[in-house]
Amino acid sequence: MYKSSFAFLFLSFFFFACESKTPTGSSAIEAPKSTSKVTSIVVLGTIQDGGSPHIGCNKECCKDLFENPDKDRQVVSLGLFDAVTDKNYLFEATPDITRQVKTLKSFGSESKSEMPDGIFLTHAHIGHYAGLMFLGKEARDAKRVPVFAMPRMTEFLQNDGPWSQLVNNENISLVPIENEKPVILSEQLQVIPLQVPHRDEFSETVGYKIIGPNKSALFIPDIDKWEKWEKDIVDEIRKVDFAFVDATFFSGKELDNRDMSEIPHPFIMESMAKFAGLTTEEKSKVVFIHFNHTNPVIDPNSEETKLVLEKGFRIARIRDVFEL
Repeated sequence: MYKSSFAFLFLSFFFFACESKTPTGSSAIEAPKSTSKVTSIVVLGTIQDGGSPHIGCNKECCKDLFENPDKDRQVVSLGLFDAVTDKNYLFEATPDITRQVKTLKSFGSESKSEMPDGIFLTHAHIGHYAGLMFLGKEARDAKRVPVFAMPRMTEFLQNDGPWSQLVNNENISLVPIENEKPVILSEQLQVIPLQVPHRDEFSETVGYKIIGPNKSALFIPDIDKWEKWEKDIVDEIRKVDFAFVDATFFSGKELDNRDMSEIPHPFIMESMAKFAGLTTEEKSKVVFIHFNHTNPVIDPNSEETKLVLEKGFRIARIRDVFEL
């Protein structure tokens, strides 16, 4: 259980409903919006670890972005606002953390703190924890930001530099969590880590179930093929109201220079086939996220995007809000 003693100055903000979409491509940091101050999730990033444009990429998907970057193409992250405590939590510490924490600061209630009230990590791949470096002395020099991490992830951060310096300098305060053990954030909000199969070189990998006062969400940005998980993803989707799931590749055809067996994410086409038995209402719970720079669904006008939407599923877009 985690309870913070930070004090806050609150300013009221009005926000669009979760169904509304904010156009991509804007250059300013915009506050996501909702009609009322309620416990909610906001999408802060949708892209795979390497970002978009991707280093060394000369394909159509990236070549124009080097000259004309789209600042909405940020690495996968969710923000969480707790209306009971007026606290904000960040899921993943990405290379885009600078912009993401600024957006999170104004989500729900304006906080006088520039740092989130806690950061939940899924695993030790670059897009999911490397942003912690900006909490160190060279950048923010943060003060004891709570970082929720599984046992191997905790050990990795404690013992391996430069991350251990963040611990020793008390820039971060590690909060150990365990598989399927709820983390109680308030009387109406809890987060449950769910261990999933993935390439676990330095840490285990988890997704999270976020349980709010009225609705719940599943967040699994990284996993190997669904069949490798001991749980049935279809059953897990049925148990929640929103399911943000790994959609790294559309079909795998995007990559012609990599052995796909070494990066066995579930393709969107595979997931849609697996989820075909869901009802129309259940399909609408599925929100695809964590897109490789080659994934055509990044483009809201692509034929692949139209296909996903026609089949009744959703595609995460930055600043989308989902009320809990």
